[in-house]
Amino acid sequence: MTNLEKNREAKQVVITELKEKLDRAKSVVLIDACGLTVAQDTNLRNTFRKRGGIDYKVYKNSMINFAVADTQYEGLKDYLSGPTAVAFSYEDATAAASEVSKLLKGMPVLEFKASVIDGVVYDAAGTKIIADIPSREVLISRLLGSFKSPMSSFARVVNEIAKKGPEVAAPAPAQEEAPAPAVEEAAEAAADAAAE
Repeated sequence: MTNLEKNREAKQVVITELKEKLDRAKSVVLIDACGLTVAQDTNLRNTFRKRGGIDYKVYKNSMINFAVADTQYEGLKDYLSGPTAVAFSYEDATAAASEVSKLLKGMPVLEFKASVIDGVVYDAAGTKIIADIPSREVLISRLLGSFKSPMSSFARVVNEIAKKGPEVAAPAPAQEEAPAPAVEEAAEAAADAAAE
């Protein structure tokens, strides 16, 4: 086996690995790896590993180019220049983008290139916007919290009324008594005097 054949085989293994990850991924985020040190790259990989559901690896652009051909990720070809790291999110579509966004604060050399989330290609600016969207679990808990608050307030009010019993209920207003005839006559006399 010649060196050329070995090289071709090695490349095919990488392309196959990439295709398998792309098939499983809910989203893919391309990161500009230019200027990343080995320590920073290792930190990124460990952070993603701890988070779970996210794979991170630096690939050659030519390998990514072959792997995304004829897939929903083909739009990423336009963003393949310079060193490229790829984050694959398998569980939550926005997880990889939001994790990278958090890490951007500590690593100013780290930048988004592009992403594909649920089959839609986003540039760097669009990826930053997507990264700021809270996860599905956070959104659901906020929604349930907004339902719970008014219901629990209503339940407390009803409970307090039940504890205090009938004395809380305001008595029905008494019907006004008809004014005394003397008062009516005095009012008519005053009106007549004013008219004259």
